[in-house]
Amino acid sequence: MKKITESEEITVALAGAPNVGKSTIFNLLTGLSQHVGNWPGKTVEHKTGVFRRDGLTMNIIDLPGTYSLTANSVEEQIARDYLVHENPNVVVAVLNAASLERNLYLVAELIELAPRLVIALNMLDVAEQQGLKIDYEALSRTLNIPVVPIVARANRGLRELITQIEQECGTAAGLRNVKHIEYGSEITDVIDHVDRLLDDGITGLYPKHWTAMKLLEGDEQINKMIRTRMPAERWPALDSYLKEHESAAVTIATLRYEWVERMMAVAQQKRRVGQVSLTERIDRVATHPVLGLFMLIAILGVMYWLVFSIGVPIQKFLDINLIERARDFIYTLSYLPQWLQGFLADGVLSGAGTVLTFIPILFFFFAAWAFLEDTGYTSRAAFVTDRFMHALGLHGKSCLPLVLGFGCNVPAIFGTRIIDSPRARLLTILLTPLVPCTGRMAVIAIIAAAFFGSAAVLISIGMIILSLLIMAIVGLILTRFVIRGKSSALIMELPLYHVPDLKLIGMVTWQNILAFIKRAGTVILAVSVLVWLLSIIPNGNINDSILADIGKFLEPVGRLMGLNWQMMVALLSSFVAKENTIATLGVMLSGSSGDFTQQLKAILTPAAAVAFLVVQVLFIPCVATIAAIRQETGGWKWPALILVFQLVLSFAIAITVYQVFSLFQGM
Repeated sequence: MKKITESEEITVALAGAPNVGKSTIFNLLTGLSQHVGNWPGKTVEHKTGVFRRDGLTMNIIDLPGTYSLTANSVEEQIARDYLVHENPNVVVAVLNAASLERNLYLVAELIELAPRLVIALNMLDVAEQQGLKIDYEALSRTLNIPVVPIVARANRGLRELITQIEQECGTAAGLRNVKHIEYGSEITDVIDHVDRLLDDGITGLYPKHWTAMKLLEGDEQINKMIRTRMPAERWPALDSYLKEHESAAVTIATLRYEWVERMMAVAQQKRRVGQVSLTERIDRVATHPVLGLFMLIAILGVMYWLVFSIGVPIQKFLDINLIERARDFIYTLSYLPQWLQGFLADGVLSGAGTVLTFIPILFFFFAAWAFLEDTGYTSRAAFVTDRFMHALGLHGKSCLPLVLGFGCNVPAIFGTRIIDSPRARLLTILLTPLVPCTGRMAVIAIIAAAFFGSAAVLISIGMIILSLLIMAIVGLILTRFVIRGKSSALIMELPLYHVPDLKLIGMVTWQNILAFIKRAGTVILAVSVLVWLLSIIPNGNINDSILADIGKFLEPVGRLMGLNWQMMVALLSSFVAKENTIATLGVMLSGSSGDFTQQLKAILTPAAAVAFLVVQVLFIPCVATIAAIRQETGGWKWPALILVFQLVLSFAIAITVYQVFSLFQGM
């Protein structure tokens, strides 16, 4: 066996279905060394990271979650192409011990493609809670593949997994006598015949025998590749043979499932008949068509109550005791030029600095959302809202990116790649900007807290309900009159409930906060400085500045909503990033007396505050979201339509709300 030298560098690919704990393993091993981007030419997330131990460097690749290696989706295509083209040293198949049967089908394909394979059998604690007993040693002996039992959330077994990966790298590729699936002489003869029809080199990096199987399985990508590369005079013979043996695809799949059943008989002892698992008991409520919806509303209500009751007081404390005092201190530094004092105090601190005081609010929001994701509840949230998606004419999978939109609309737009139907995907893209993201909610949080005190929670939830109601109405209109067609059913796996891992929640929350800080230190800072410059040009008086001219030009429209020119300028600045609304207000109100809340109350009535919240939650999406929509729709037609539509829609509803509130106030 070849020993690995301490200076050696290896590549390890993590493969597995969604919700098996793959990302947990990746996060625990790589920590903050990870890099997130997109796969070349794709919008599917690409995660890479580095793990080092005793001089050995492991480059770890987190492959997209996939149930098989047949290219029926972008994720499956990326996973299998990476395994073939990049040839990682070791492939770690991460399996959920509590859902082992569904996960073993992927193993059946991996053992035909990956020369070095290690199985990480995760969530053994969850399996035990479900009354399942897994004999991982018997599974390992039967497959002749290393099987390492782990509980990733508790950081148990990861050291043993790393050791096994190192040992596997010291084994010559193909040395293990891995027990492949026996397909029987009849189907094997068919596969061998297709293999012989393929010229040497025509399959590229794909193994010929594996390519032959994929052709018989009807893999469209492989079929297209071979048809393009094969000489025209030879393709008809292969095509005719494939059509003659179309039933081979069903036979191959059936034999794999039979293999899975044999492995299950070896590895798993099922729980007693009639024993009800914890997940099943909770899901009687969580996935109930009525009770599940009330449960979702209650959970979101508690989540936002915690965010407001804890995060907002901290935000106010930081604004008064950090930002305001820092501004006052800068103005005491008489040796600094006046323009530099204004730049630091009004441009940087009142702008980007004010936005940074929202970190406590966002911290609790991200932590609460990560908690729900880690328990397995967010999939239930998508499931219980599925029938509403169908009422809008959407694909059931639209629930997932729309729920993701509460975090940020940009990844939600990219997340629509999971939707198979082009029509449903376009509909979801068009509706996603109406989902209130954390940037919008950060603005709503501070303004609602300033004007409505303890009622801020109800106001904020009301804004969410309003935006979702508008989204539903717009969806119905688009379905009936613009993008017609039929919706299809949602097919998804609900992960088992489990105790959340606080370390993982902390890591995810920190990554989100870090991304927010980077944005505040770049885009938001740049916009804050630009707004400050426009506010002092040409003579240093904000009321005579270019910024005032822009705002006053829009003020006639703003008056219909009770908004002055300052609020209109703040609204426009949100086009770059939604958080810029507060940053811009911080710059423009920096010369006023009192803290930020008092300054807002001086220029807004309660009716105008409600109108501003309405226009903010429905206003045009940010630049990044528009760019994502253009990329996913392939042109400017739909982004332009969204810009015009949401501009008119937000103003129309906000004007109506202000006029109605003002009418009731005057009575």
